[in-house]
This record gives sequence, C-alpha cells and structure tokens, in this order.
Amino acid sequence: MDGSHGEAPVVLRNLVKRFEDVVAVDGLNLEVRKAECLGLLGPNGAGKTTTLEILCGLQEPTSGDVVVLGRRWRDSESWIRARLGISLQETRFPERLTVFEILRLFRSFYPKGRRPEEVMEDVALADKANTWTVKLSGGQRQRLALGCALVGDPEILILDEPTTGLDPQARLHIGDLILAHRRRGKTTILSTHSMEEAQRLCDRVAIIDQGKVVAEGTSEELVAKLGAREVIELRFEDPIPEIDRLRALPAVTGVWSSGTTVLLATRDAGATVPPLLIMQRSLELPNAEVTTRRPTLEDLFVALTGKHLAR
Repeated sequence: MDGSHGEAPVVLRNLVKRFEDVVAVDGLNLEVRKAECLGLLGPNGAGKTTTLEILCGLQEPTSGDVVVLGRRWRDSESWIRARLGISLQETRFPERLTVFEILRLFRSFYPKGRRPEEVMEDVALADKANTWTVKLSGGQRQRLALGCALVGDPEILILDEPTTGLDPQARLHIGDLILAHRRRGKTTILSTHSMEEAQRLCDRVAIIDQGKVVAEGTSEELVAKLGAREVIELRFEDPIPEIDRLRALPAVTGVWSSGTTVLLATRDAGATVPPLLIMQRSLELPNAEVTTRRPTLEDLFVALTGKHLAR
C-alpha cells in the first residue's frame, strides 16, 4: 500500500507516550487528509512536539498505531523517510558548510527532489548561498531549516513552530511557502502558538491538551462550539472574584477564566451587559475593563484548556 488509494496520509490511533511517571501523549487520535494543512494548537507541555517526533520516527510510542502514507515505521522506515520533510524546533547545522552546501547535502538524502538553487530563492537565502551557517542570523537559520525540509519535495511536510522568533514579514513569507506547498497537492502538519497563523494557513485545527485532542475542525466550526454570537471580556486588576453568579446573567452560554481575565459567551450582548454593569455599580462585582467582541479561536482555546497560548 503506497498511500495513493484515498486513505488519510497520516493516521494516529490511541497514541500513548510515557516518560517514566510522565504521560506526554495520552490516547491521542488524529487523521490528516491529503493536500490539507492541519494545525496543532496547545499550551506548552500539551504533547504537540512529542506527537510530531513520534510521527517523524524520532521516538517510539509506548503504545498505539502510527500509519504514514499507508505504511508503518517498523516495516518501511526508509520508504517513509524519503517522503517526509521535517523541520523541528531546533536544527543544528555544521558551522563550516555554506547554505548551498547544506541544501545540496539534504537533497542527496532523497531519491527525487528540487534544485537547491530554486529552494534558496523560495526561502529568500539566494544572497547567502556561499555564507557559512555559523554566520547566519537566527531567522536565516530557521529559513534554512525550512529549505532543508522542502528540498526533497516531500509528500508530507512536518513543521514544529516554524515561525517562532521571526519578524512579521518573515512569518508572512514562510506562511506563503506553506500555502504554496499545499496548492501543489501536498500535505502539511504544523504546530503553532499563533491563532492568526492557524486561521490563515490551516484547513483544520486540532486543539491538544494533556496529550489528547480535545477539539478538531475548521476555525469556523471550532468557534461555533462556543454557542455564542459575542464574547464579553472582563479584565480585573486583582485576582478574579467568584464567577458562578455570572453564569446566571441573561443570554450567557458559558463563563471561563484565565489569569485575571473572565470570558462570557453570550447570545445577545445587549441583554447581558446592562445587568453586568448593575452588578459592578452595586459592588457585587469588582471593577473591570469590559470589552465586547466577536468570538475567536482563542476564546474556545481558553474555554477548553483554561489557558492562553504562550506568545
């Protein structure tokens, strides 16, 4: 089976990874469809990186099943590896090789692929072709790592936080390369801490917390799970007060807190805000900065995990 008969290119079933007493991945289930970009969102320590390392064959799962393009690592390691492009959070390069030499080296690992010169243009490093990697900035090394992942023209591109630490223009450029890879009919899996990046690049998003997928779907489908037309955000100066009374406010469908922020999902902010302000004026509730807006993927993330994504 070569993954060409319509099955999902990546299937993870009941995936578990334990490190002594720590369970990093806890019964995770996930399917990635052909030619889509799937984003993994989750707080630090949620199990995203461990999941990607298992998918890449860098770690053995404690239990569970990993199927890549219809095959399993134990039977087809070389075959699978030739079809993956991988860029994890930290890539170390030999210091005395040039950008061109690194890309030519990585191209040699694959039975087919792209010209290193073409990839250098794509990742905006053509002017650094003869520069030793030790002379590159952090952002340039990150772009070179992406180039190494792309030079084999992989069927599946796996990226762990590909734009962390890059300036806004570089993030947009990397995003455009990911979108171009998808338009060529290839599959991409990436983890990100940016809600905006997930919404721009990803066909679907899987929210991971404590080693499990707690929600999955398009950004629109996930936001709809809040059951709200609007969100009221309360920012308190001090630790938040008891919030159970807020659940009884008119039209409220859910209340969540994170740090000194409380989120109220509501079907009708016009019905919710006046009694909320009355509670503040009567000192039933401490003063807070009140903002009303449309619900976002970040709101669902907080509702599911009780955390904001680290930025």
